[in-house]
Amino acid sequence: MSQNQPAMSVAPVAASSSLEQIVAQALLPQLDHFCTRLLAERKALVLDGIPVFNGRDKFLPGKIATGLSYLLLNTPASDPRFPAYLAGFGQIAELTLDEANDSWGIYYYVSALNRLREAGLLVRAVAPATLARLQHKLDWRSFVDAQDYSLINLPTNYYGVAFSIARLRHLLGWESAQGGEILLQKMVQHYQTYSGEFGFSDETDGEGRFDRYSILLIGEICQRFIETGLEVTPQLKAWLRGSVEVILLRLNPAGDGFDFGRSIGAYGDTAFLEVLAAAALLDVLMPQERELAYAFAVRATEKYAHFWFDAATHSVNLWDQGRRTDAYRGKHRILGENLSLLHQLIYTSRQWSALGRAGKPPMADADFIVGLQQLPRFTTTWFAQGEYDRALITFRDGLRVISLPVINGGSSLHAANPYFSIPFSSGLVQGAADARWPQLLPRFTLQDGSELIPAAFQRQLRCVQRGTALEVSWQQQALDRLGADAPVQDARLAVETCYTLDSGVITRTDRYTPREPLDGVSISLEFASFSTRATQQGHTVSFADGAAAQFSVSGLPECRVDDVSRDSLYRAPMGQMHTCVRCEAHVMTLDRPFTLSWTLRYR
Repeated sequence: MSQNQPAMSVAPVAASSSLEQIVAQALLPQLDHFCTRLLAERKALVLDGIPVFNGRDKFLPGKIATGLSYLLLNTPASDPRFPAYLAGFGQIAELTLDEANDSWGIYYYVSALNRLREAGLLVRAVAPATLARLQHKLDWRSFVDAQDYSLINLPTNYYGVAFSIARLRHLLGWESAQGGEILLQKMVQHYQTYSGEFGFSDETDGEGRFDRYSILLIGEICQRFIETGLEVTPQLKAWLRGSVEVILLRLNPAGDGFDFGRSIGAYGDTAFLEVLAAAALLDVLMPQERELAYAFAVRATEKYAHFWFDAATHSVNLWDQGRRTDAYRGKHRILGENLSLLHQLIYTSRQWSALGRAGKPPMADADFIVGLQQLPRFTTTWFAQGEYDRALITFRDGLRVISLPVINGGSSLHAANPYFSIPFSSGLVQGAADARWPQLLPRFTLQDGSELIPAAFQRQLRCVQRGTALEVSWQQQALDRLGADAPVQDARLAVETCYTLDSGVITRTDRYTPREPLDGVSISLEFASFSTRATQQGHTVSFADGAAAQFSVSGLPECRVDDVSRDSLYRAPMGQMHTCVRCEAHVMTLDRPFTLSWTLRYR
């Protein structure tokens, strides 16, 4: 698979190996490479042009410890490399002892130490003086007030991190169980508060940001229970089952994960693996679902080994050759991103091995395809109802998965196009991390300079199936005025939106109503795609190559086609977009209801 082309959800990944084989042949050698270079180059290590110890990855020491722990756990003591790995762990622990290591980094570190303890290797791998200093440094109290157990300048989902650290410290013999028990109550209370009646966690304090992490979080919580030997409650299993059902609907032959929201790409893929592995261990999956889950896990791991990993740089590639990820996961964290992704792949593989899959290939490709074809064609997953409606509509068109999220990015992300209520699908429609250009969503610029988009305030969501098509509609009494951190209602325009989803074609129609005459209004709409060889006839653009076959717009007077194959703004998680259809209107007067619509036909 080319490094600069997106993986398509309709292009299957071969899946004849077991997870255990992929880990041994492709993933552990990556960890060996990092270990060897760390020991040789120490803090002068540079990876793909980036100084690793640049002080900008506050989780790095913990991630290094986690990565090196897997070298020890997956190497027999009789292997000639084992003594070097054992000594290397201790040497690198001393090397990183004074590096900043916060929250998640603390969790990664104590988790690695506990794995070594369980394997009887801890006292051999870490010198007593180093272990004593680690016991002092690796403490949840560095970001939790020990008096009232409140988090110190962190969002409430960090209760899960704090609980995990406290519980692991108890298992290491470093403290009593009391702190972990209190933090466990805080964590579950947080989840109950922000998951509402449908069991999916809002990433904000009620603003409606439901994305990858909203579905992953309960999987992470269950994994921490499994890791620390606690019994997973029926309520947690019920929430986990809700996330499983969302993910099962998205399984595909290419190993593609979440396609909307933040931290997608490689992390969108591994989120599926973490939830599905927990569900398999906790017997939350039906037998056929378990087979599909394992087959997908093999494909997603193969995809990492052959698509995300770049042998030329010996690193995961989230940033170059047309790819783009969130600033939070910038290339300054290059080693940490390698290690955290390898951790997610390796620990979930170990869980499948514990379930008897060690060395076993997945179900045959033909059986996997048949299983996918039996999944529902249309599904609506509710996240929240009340003042505003939040949901995810899933459309399976053959082997293509289309996600229509009706959500709000909330603080800082409401204007970012990965949170728009548009039909995301791998290789067909993607957003660009942190980007604000108007992907399939019109942007209005008013005479006073205000910029408005129809996002954030959706109500009266309805899904009605008519023959082979699904009609999805909602209304917004106000548009989202951009410029502030959080969405701001601007009632000068209202809109009623209707999507029609059918085989090979998606149509969106917006009916706008001005609440007052608006002069000097400009409107812009874009469709950036991976398709190429575009030809234009009026307001219709056809593509000779790629998943998008044709795009047409109604209601905007000007349309043009631009080549964006060298424009960094149009990089998506899995590759560079190539063609952008831009439609505009300038200096309009809006004094009566009007309609804007577009139709996307795809292969």
